[in-house]
Amino acid sequence: MLEDAAFWALIALILFFGVVLYFKVPAMVGASLDKRAEGIRKELDEARRLREEAQALLAEYQRKAREAEQEAAEIIEQARREAVAYAADAIRRTDEYVARRSKIAEQKIDQAEAVALQEVRGLSADVAIAAAERILKARVSGAEAERLVSGAISEVKSRLH
Repeated sequence: MLEDAAFWALIALILFFGVVLYFKVPAMVGASLDKRAEGIRKELDEARRLREEAQALLAEYQRKAREAEQEAAEIIEQARREAVAYAADAIRRTDEYVARRSKIAEQKIDQAEAVALQEVRGLSADVAIAAAERILKARVSGAEAERLVSGAISEVKSRLH
């Protein structure tokens, strides 16, 4: 039996387990595994906490993004309202300017018309006087003619002016 290799293998195995138990290797391996498991558990807890913080930050940023979008929409709407108001004011001012300029032009036209009418009346009076003077000179002569011409001229002038 001492020559049997299986016997010596069994003895070596028993000695190996004896040495392993003597040096408390299973307890050291268990402690090492427990320590490693505790480290992994801490890392998982830290990862879970970081994930929750990240989710909270993401929710906060999403809320702020919605608020910023809403604020931007309000600013755009305000700008649109102001642009409409400015356009309406510009149209109103333009209409007022055109109305003033039209009124001034009409006044100038009326003045020019009045001046032209006055000039036409003056010319008509001068032409009528000259015509009456010729006719009267041709028909009447002497002092009577002078008196009639002067009277007619005075009457025409008073009626036309």
